[in-house]
Amino acid sequence: MQKKKIFKIEDSNIEGIGTDADKECRASAAETEKAWKKVKAKESFHCWRIENFKVKKNEDAKNGVFYNDDSYIVLKIYKKEDKLCSDIHFWLGETTSQDEYGTAAYKTVELDDFINAKHGFDPIQHREVSKHESGLFLSYYPHGIRLLDGGVASGFNHVEPESYKSRLLWMKGKKKIRVTEVPISVKSLNSGDVFILDCGLNLYQYQGKAAGKNEKLQAGKLQRMIDDERRGKPDVFVFSQTDKPDDTMGIFFSYFEESSKEPGQECDAEECAKLLATISEDAGGDDAAWEKDSEKSLWQLSDASGKLTFTEVAKGKVKKDKLVSDDVFIFDVGSEIFVWVGSKASKSEKKQGMIFASKYLKEHDRPAYLPVSQIFEGGENEVFEGSFD
Repeated sequence: MQKKKIFKIEDSNIEGIGTDADKECRASAAETEKAWKKVKAKESFHCWRIENFKVKKNEDAKNGVFYNDDSYIVLKIYKKEDKLCSDIHFWLGETTSQDEYGTAAYKTVELDDFINAKHGFDPIQHREVSKHESGLFLSYYPHGIRLLDGGVASGFNHVEPESYKSRLLWMKGKKKIRVTEVPISVKSLNSGDVFILDCGLNLYQYQGKAAGKNEKLQAGKLQRMIDDERRGKPDVFVFSQTDKPDDTMGIFFSYFEESSKEPGQECDAEECAKLLATISEDAGGDDAAWEKDSEKSLWQLSDASGKLTFTEVAKGKVKKDKLVSDDVFIFDVGSEIFVWVGSKASKSEKKQGMIFASKYLKEHDRPAYLPVSQIFEGGENEVFEGSFD
């Protein structure tokens, strides 16, 4: 089987979005896009998936289920001090196509234009990449998100449990639990996390001996959620790495590639013990590592001198009074990049903000997958505000 191509965000052409030519093309398109017609000026949550270059409403994404072959658009409209605000995220799967990525990015800006023209407020735009989602994005899903293989082209939508393809789901994190599909192999298991083997009508929860309490809590919630989705048909099982081999563990391990049995045919106690002994003793990496911030820095993009300059204005401790309404700033908070557009910024500065954010990631050896958000003065969110010292 040919291995799927992993999408490289650093190879994408986000820089073209926002140019004068691009904006002219979007103006009429926003008016004719049927998906935007249902977006009203009220608190709401919307999710769409890109399917054959079209924007389609997607209920799976509303429930936190995302497929790595696909690209999505997520819109959250909320009230802040009796004023409507909104955040638009375009989410890119690990194996999404360049075409789907381009459509999602383009349609996100188009949705921004529509909301601004129709309802009179400026959304904050965010780019999200699978397995590296921002804290804001994850906050929409209190039960965590599920990142699964496949996508619309594979026909992976709501599959009946009787014909379900078995999946091993890895629960990891402290405050923000992320659920990722991994190969059904003992090599995928470890002693520090929780895993759910989803067999359609049977849901098995394996708890590593050093698994965190929040991982166990969220795993239980996820099992109940899946059970509800399938109208209570599945049976739910829970066991620990330190338990003695029994029937439940025997059936669980029968699905693994290292097992000598066919899936569903119970492994005996001796084989279970051997497989348990091969599970990695590490914790699967630091749960909070992806949340840790590197040293913060603030960069100013200005053409006040007659030419466009990009200058570092603060590092380490960054105070909000460094922002100037006349310019655009790139704020690296460690786990996320913000492009702040001052209310009096020039046309050139506004157009170059996202371009310089992309260049900054490359030139300063920052991970290309970091979430990037463009926000306008007066429309800042709590994550941005809370990042200043």
